[in-house]
Amino acid sequence: MRLSVEQFRAWDRKCITLLGMSGVGKTRLSNLLRRKDWFHYSGDYRIGTRYLDEPILDSIKEQAMQVPMLRDLLRSDSIFIRNNIAFNNLKSVSTFLGMLGNPELGGMSLSEFKRRQGLHRQAEIAAMYDVPSFIRKSRMIYGYSQFINDVGGSLCELDEPGLLEFLGEYSLILYIKASEKDEAALIERSLSRPKPLYYREAFLDEQLAEYMRINALDYVSLIDPYDFTRWVFPRLFRTRIPRYEAIARDYGYTVTTQELSMVKSESDFLQLLEAVIDRESNARSVAL
Repeated sequence: MRLSVEQFRAWDRKCITLLGMSGVGKTRLSNLLRRKDWFHYSGDYRIGTRYLDEPILDSIKEQAMQVPMLRDLLRSDSIFIRNNIAFNNLKSVSTFLGMLGNPELGGMSLSEFKRRQGLHRQAEIAAMYDVPSFIRKSRMIYGYSQFINDVGGSLCELDEPGLLEFLGEYSLILYIKASEKDEAALIERSLSRPKPLYYREAFLDEQLAEYMRINALDYVSLIDPYDFTRWVFPRLFRTRIPRYEAIARDYGYTVTTQELSMVKSESDFLQLLEAVIDRESNARSVAL
């Protein structure tokens, strides 16, 4: 969605999609706006509570069935297992996605890893196609007038035909670009606290082959899952940047983490958006 500053000001039911790597400030901003009249739609929360809830529970039950006492209790319906996902606690989604490598170190086989990656991809696509219905719900049921779509960092990896056009039809897409300093901090954080990630299959195959060649490994089961995740993250980060930039160029706008860090209120955010719209409208006029 492209607007003039005047059109943006007159837009009384604003819908913004926040795009960028995990850690750039999407959720901080969403929580700030949530205290005002903004409905916070978390793509990751929707994924976990709607589209991956059953696979997550199945994977937990599969583990529980390996314990005789829990197996007997589950088979007799004496206990049940529930997914306790919250906006600020999505660990079960992350744990389900998992890491690739040696099962004795917490990894999983390549076939199982790719199966879960595929389930996550379809879940994220479905969650994004749910945005219009939640825009309606946020207004008709909960009485919110504004809507913020806080998407996962892997949106740029989905390569789903028509999806970005669809989001751009219902919302203004805002890419939060990390400064060099913030890029370094995000990469450093990933190295010290590696976590499960979504990868495009072609990217995964290419990087996996390179990692195994460098480390002279013949089998995926020999991979240290944490070491591989640390090794691959900087490469993933750098391949995502041009993808984010292309989305912003074709469908939306770009704001930097430095600019976003100055936002302390809804008023600050709206003023920043007006400045960004004006800046990019002028830049496009010059380019033409």
